[in-house]
Amino acid sequence: MLRRLYHDQPASFAFTPANQAWAEAQIAKYPEGRQASAIIPLLWRAQEQEGWLTRAAIEHVSAMLDLAFIRGLEVASFYFMFQLQPVGSVAHIQICGTLSCMICGAEDLVAVCRDKIADQAHALSEDGKFSWEEVECLGSCANAPMAQIGKDYYEDLTAARLSEIIDELAAGRVPTPGPQNGRFAAEPLKGLTSLKDNDSGRYQYNASVQLATDIGDTVKRIDGTEVPLLTPWISKGAKSAPAKKAAKSTAKTAAKNAPKPAAKAPADKTGVTKQQAQATSAAKPAVGAATEKKPRTLDAPRKAGADDLKRISGVGPKLEGTLNEMGFWHFDQIAKWGAGEIAWVDSRLKFKGRIERDEWVAQATKLAAEK
Repeated sequence: MLRRLYHDQPASFAFTPANQAWAEAQIAKYPEGRQASAIIPLLWRAQEQEGWLTRAAIEHVSAMLDLAFIRGLEVASFYFMFQLQPVGSVAHIQICGTLSCMICGAEDLVAVCRDKIADQAHALSEDGKFSWEEVECLGSCANAPMAQIGKDYYEDLTAARLSEIIDELAAGRVPTPGPQNGRFAAEPLKGLTSLKDNDSGRYQYNASVQLATDIGDTVKRIDGTEVPLLTPWISKGAKSAPAKKAAKSTAKTAAKNAPKPAAKAPADKTGVTKQQAQATSAAKPAVGAATEKKPRTLDAPRKAGADDLKRISGVGPKLEGTLNEMGFWHFDQIAKWGAGEIAWVDSRLKFKGRIERDEWVAQATKLAAEK
C-alpha cells in the first residue's frame, strides 16, 4: 500500500506543555548519542495529540531528536499504526479483516462502515466524527469478528451491534468494550469445559475491559494529563538537595582527615610525590584519545552561500544550526577535519560520537567534490 503525506497540511505543530514534558522524559531514557531511539513514542504522542500525524509533527519530532526529516518520514510511513491523514474526531474504527474474522463476518462489518461512515477507507464521515479502515490480524481470533476502536477491542461483533456502537459513539456515549455477546473473555461459546471452579465470576468484566470501564472514555486520546509524569530513569541515582549537601560535607571531612605525605617526602625514587603523580595521571589523555585541536571556522558563510549541511547523513536542522553557530558552513571545512578537529567538535556536540559513527568527514569530502 502506497503511503503518502496528506495533501492539506497544517502550517505548524507544537506539543502541549504536558506532552512536551513527557517527550523530553522519553528522550532522557536513552544514552548519549542514542536519543533517536525515541522516534516511535514521540511520533505516537504527536498522533495522540492531533488525531493524525502531520508533516509538521514529523518535522518537529525529527528536529527534537536531531534527525534528518526523511528519517522521521521513513518511520512514520513504514508503520501502519501512524495515520498520515485526518481521522474521525470521535473515533477511528479498525476492522480486522484477516482469516478468522473474515470467515466469521468481517465483510459485514466493513459494509456497515461503508454505509454509516464513508464508502472508502480513510475517508471522513460527512460530520467529520468517524473514519474507518480494514487492518491485518489484531490477535483476537477466538472472539472473531472484531474491531479496534480507540484503545480497545470490541469483540464477537455482528453487523447490527457495530451499527449500534457507532450510533452510541455519535451520541456521546462510550459502549463497553470487550465481547459483545455476553462472554467474559475468550472461553468457548457454549460455556466453560474446564476450570469451572475458578473465581472469574467475582468480576463483572475481564481485566482489560474492567480497566477500560474504570477509565470511562476509551476513545479519548492521550493528552498528557492522565497520570502524573513518572520518570524513575531520570531520578535514578540522583540525590536530593539535603542528600547532596550531606555527601559534600562528608567528602570534605574525609579529604581533611586523609593522611598526607610529608611536604618534601617523595613517593618513589623518581622524587614524585603521590599527589603529583595523581595530578599528572589525571592530566594525561586516555590511551588512544586524540588531543583536541580547534578547526578553522568562519564568522559567516562565503559569498556563494552556505552549503546545505543537512545533506550529510546524521545532520538534521537542529544540528546544522549548531554547526553554523560554531563557524562551520561548508562541506570542505568538515572534509578537512582530522582526529584532533573531530575531538574538538565532538566534545561540543550534544550527541558525542556521531561524527565518526556517521562518517561525516567522508560524506563531506564527497559532497564537496560534487560542487
